[in-house]
Amino acid sequence: MSPWVLSLFVASAGALLGLPPALVLGWVLARRSFPGKAVISALVLAPLVLPPVVTGWALLALVGRRGVLGSVLSSLGVRVAFTPLGAVVAGLVVGLPLYVISARTAFSSVDPRLEEVARTCGASGPSTFLRVTLPLAAPGLLAGAVLAFARALGEFGATAVLAGDVPGRTRTLSLAIYALLGTPGGDAEASGLALCSLAMSALALALHEVLLGRHRARLGGRP
Repeated sequence: MSPWVLSLFVASAGALLGLPPALVLGWVLARRSFPGKAVISALVLAPLVLPPVVTGWALLALVGRRGVLGSVLSSLGVRVAFTPLGAVVAGLVVGLPLYVISARTAFSSVDPRLEEVARTCGASGPSTFLRVTLPLAAPGLLAGAVLAFARALGEFGATAVLAGDVPGRTRTLSLAIYALLGTPGGDAEASGLALCSLAMSALALALHEVLLGRHRARLGGRP
């Protein structure tokens, strides 16, 4: 598998798999107050401030063959470390904080009075969420998905530690560019891959801005 195809796969899979936890965490952090909320928020955002290599090391300690969860997964025939799945997990974890931040902002921007009106009209809590809250927050959630996709697309450190750098198997765009820069005569190919990465990231960020604009428009100009 070529590096750019693998990177697209990793980023797309990370964005899709990140949707359920981003929805839950974003809504809980936006709408609920409870003891330990600050701790949960800090844990979710930790990959934003930790060096990516440290994040990769923590993931390896967790889901590696001898990790806390790795031994259980191995008994089920699932291997994460040094596989394409490891690259997906790394991309998911580093992109999730941006996903959750966007989801939290999207849910916070929905006027609670609209939900109250729906409940007054007899709608249940889940029905209000599905028919009122989620549609209004949807563009903001999609913007978060695109941002998480872009972050996973450029991931390097955590992927290198958890998935390794195996050509054709776990070598993403970032890893391929790094490898080519250390290869005699590899500058031209590295430049081409860098331009490919730049183009995909620019498109993702442009889409993020479009979705964010639609989210603001749907909320009638509310931030």
